[in-house]
Amino acid sequence: MSKILVGIFTVALCFTMGYTLKCYKCEIGLWGVCVTSEMTCADGQHCFSGAGKTAGLIKLSMKGCLNLGDCNKTTDVNFPTNSNTSIYEMTKTCCNTDLCNTAAPLTNTHTLTLAIASLATVLLTKVLG
Repeated sequence: MSKILVGIFTVALCFTMGYTLKCYKCEIGLWGVCVTSEMTCADGQHCFSGAGKTAGLIKLSMKGCLNLGDCNKTTDVNFPTNSNTSIYEMTKTCCNTDLCNTAAPLTNTHTLTLAIASLATVLLTKVLG
């Protein structure tokens, strides 16, 4: 009887040790448009969905894997990295099942194109003006 219990325990241990999450990944998205792919997290990581704003106006989003200790926190992203100039604020919320940080459907791609064109126009105006 003890050999059976040891065998069951060994099999159960193999399944729990080798399990990693699959999550959607998106480096950065604007106004709810985020082009995603799938990725596999490392041990000790959960899936996350990030939501934030830059300059208080432009909605940003991110998705991917995140260390458990960094979950459910709001952080400022500075540029350059070692400066005090905050580019945007991002809140990353975690979940722990496969593909739980749902991929948003790729809709309103014309909005993304318009946003990029508008941003390029503003930057060119500042550079040339």
